[in-house]
Amino acid sequence: MASIDRPADRTSRVVRAPRFGRGSALAVALGGVLAAGCGNTIYAIQVNSTSAKVEEARELGAEQYAPYEFWFAQEHLAKAQSEAAEADYSDAINLAEVGEEYADKAIQLAKNAHRGAGR
Repeated sequence: MASIDRPADRTSRVVRAPRFGRGSALAVALGGVLAAGCGNTIYAIQVNSTSAKVEEARELGAEQYAPYEFWFAQEHLAKAQSEAAEADYSDAINLAEVGEEYADKAIQLAKNAHRGAGR
């Protein structure tokens, strides 16, 4: 008995999606945990930097020479701390960055005011 060769029928092929084993699932889960764990570290670094800048601005008299910028920096720092207390680190980091930016502006304005006053 002779066998009959069937022509290659490409429509009958089953295409399977790649399988992810336990190792891949574990790697994804571990990556998620590590990424979530870094938020508070990055926040801590950013908020410390912002706090230092706000304090520097205060020492230079920014409350008097750059009241808007100083207030804006303080409020963003306070809101960043509030967001971090709720574990919303991405918003907290962004708020702290804006706070640092305005603290820098307040520092510059206060320094310029001191130069203008001949101090």
